Amino acid sequence: MSATTNALGAYLRARRELVTPQQAGIPGVGVRRVPGLRREEVAMLAGISADYYLRLERGRDRNPSAQVLESIARVLHLDDDHIAHLRTLVSEAPRRRGRRPPREIPPPGALKLLDSLVQPAFIEGRYFDILASNGLARALSPGLAAGGNQLRDMFLDPAEQALHPDWKDVTECLVANLRQSVGNDIDDPRFIELTEELSLASPHFRRLWARHEVRGQRGSLMRINHPQVGELTLNRERLGIGGTEGLMLVVYHPEAGSSDADKLALLASAGLPTSDKNKGSGRPARETDSAALG
Repeated sequence: MSATTNALGAYLRARRELVTPQQAGIPGVGVRRVPGLRREEVAMLAGISADYYLRLERGRDRNPSAQVLESIARVLHLDDDHIAHLRTLVSEAPRRRGRRPPREIPPPGALKLLDSLVQPAFIEGRYFDILASNGLARALSPGLAAGGNQLRDMFLDPAEQALHPDWKDVTECLVANLRQSVGNDIDDPRFIELTEELSLASPHFRRLWARHEVRGQRGSLMRINHPQVGELTLNRERLGIGGTEGLMLVVYHPEAGSSDADKLALLASAGLPTSDKNKGSGRPARETDSAALG
């Protein structure tokens, strides 16, 4: 059974392989042929039978009790984000197979708010597609033009990678956020298209994706090495847009009175040219690009 049809088993196996025997309190004796814990060890530490745990990993039982999940989560050292994700994989709610995903169109009010902001801001979709952005966001990074995708650019575009001194941390965060966003809705055609493309083109993405890390989207710091104004450290906030399925307004803002604020003001006042990545890329610009609004 494939990982696509057995998401619970794939997740348990990946997380099991990341826990060392030492972390689990098992003495290291002899040569181990598998990374992390053996199935039998997880079962023993969780207080369930080895046969039952094997059925979970192989997808022959997909409805473990809450008590069993809590015991396995404890053994696998899962934090709150990972536990929440684990529960989505055993949810009894039916998945909407074969559905046409809804178009991700920002509401008019959100677009007006975006254009009114004096800080770099953009609207992103569930899979980190850029649906709209303001001029300062595009001056900060050409990858923030409408029609782009942050995951694709971060893994496949050397120019975008050069903007991020913490590129490795940023990619790890994006992949973990994607896991959290998709949950058990792994039949979404957009999700399949994006992850297959990145898996084929980027060994780094394949390694991160195989770890099944999960992280909720929270505010954080973002360092950007801008070619015109130098390095900036900005606060990044993601705000949910009401009445949509997972659209987020993302705002980058500096600490008041900081050198980062001065650099951002210089970038805004200089009218530095931006490079629209839609040109010559084969990707049509989306209708929601705020630069086209009246």
